[in-house]
Amino acid sequence: MLNIQLARKYSTAIFEIAQEEQKLEEYGKELAQVCEELFSVPGAREFFQNPQVQPKAKKELITKLFAQELSTVIYHFLMLLVDKRRIALLEAIEEGYRALSNKARGIVIADVTTAGEMAAAQQESLREKLASVTGKKVQLRMHTDESLIGGVVVKIGDKRIDGSVQGRLAALSKELMANK
Repeated sequence: MLNIQLARKYSTAIFEIAQEEQKLEEYGKELAQVCEELFSVPGAREFFQNPQVQPKAKKELITKLFAQELSTVIYHFLMLLVDKRRIALLEAIEEGYRALSNKARGIVIADVTTAGEMAAAQQESLREKLASVTGKKVQLRMHTDESLIGGVVVKIGDKRIDGSVQGRLAALSKELMANK
């Protein structure tokens, strides 16, 4: 619980700086890049979470990896996280930042689950339809689930639209059972 609150404070702080400098998207991309590159390497998560590893070693690794790629603000933010022994919270901080940034820019995330891969043209058509329904910019996060048989399930926030074959069969079965 404490870690969630700490992550929220740090994500709010970096969000406010980004908003002030009008670099919401840029800083968001940099934070996402750092998370992806740091924590996708086997053993990296353990390295940064280990309190016995000296902050100096963590800073050196971050410097070698990102000194030339990141803006000064994000680079110093990472150094601050290492100094405060909060670098292990980076993924939660990035997630909180992304949520704040999306809200400020009027973007909603739509989790789209299909039975198979969806073509780019279909994705764009779905994005446009969802944007017209919600009145906001929509970013699709694609998932596949072969058990759906066909169709699509869309989840935006706490709203769920089930247009899958599996969902329609379940609804039909429920209706038939109710009419018994």
